[in-house]
Amino acid sequence: MSNNRHSTAGSTNFPTIPVSEREGLLLRFLYHTILGRIILWLLIRESVSKLLGHLFNSRISKRYIKKFIIKNNINMSRFEEKEYQCFNDFFTRKLKNVEEKKETAFTAPCDGKLTVYPIDENQILNIKHSKYTISSLIQDKALAQKYQNGYCLIFRLTPDDYHRYHFIDDGTIKSSKQIKGVLHTVRPIALKAYAVYSENSRVVTEMETKHFGVITQIEVGALMVGKIKNHEKERFKKGEEKGMFLFGGSTIILLVEKNKINIIPEILKNTEKNKETLIHYQDILE
Repeated sequence: MSNNRHSTAGSTNFPTIPVSEREGLLLRFLYHTILGRIILWLLIRESVSKLLGHLFNSRISKRYIKKFIIKNNINMSRFEEKEYQCFNDFFTRKLKNVEEKKETAFTAPCDGKLTVYPIDENQILNIKHSKYTISSLIQDKALAQKYQNGYCLIFRLTPDDYHRYHFIDDGTIKSSKQIKGVLHTVRPIALKAYAVYSENSRVVTEMETKHFGVITQIEVGALMVGKIKNHEKERFKKGEEKGMFLFGGSTIILLVEKNKINIIPEILKNTEKNKETLIHYQDILE
């Protein structure tokens, strides 16, 4: 880790939420009943997500915006003021007055509910009753070895969050690929039954960064979210927009090499206690 990087460990006041084992009636029906699993088999197909995407891109979808804001208690003062042309236009709304952080600070690429897991010497993660190998997540055994004894940061985005995401440092894109899959929900009810992060559709980007070594970022689609929209770039600057998710909940995973960052102990303790740390884009995480 670079010696000139600012550390905020011990000085944070991040709010947390427990990882809920209770889910809504619809999700319990889909994941815990025979009929529900039959219906689920259809819903997790990418074709269903595309159909919903057409609806949320239509002008008629504007009628859902006001109710969605109220239901999810969204603080619209964080976002640019504009007239939205459709629901997805609203869902991918932009922030206003984003504070520039210190160049060498390791900051969050997005809003989300954060958990952080150490990666063991065999590149294995234990997440909510499911075991993952790093190679299964990124489908690259050689790259997976880089993250032995490093960290895996999981940002779970929910409908109330800002759904654009940004580069966390200056650097270059080494490789990028799309991995096709299904679209399970990323909520705990699915994580207990399926290896969601290695089954869902996702985009894997390997990045050489200025201050943090080789970082791999994975954008994971989720139930009703088939659209991951990345911008085409070869080089990038810290804070530049990398892409966005269209409607629904979704996840961003960062894989970081050993000794490149020191995660704030509070965040690690929250994960051990089965709690998610509430994070906003540009929060400093070390």
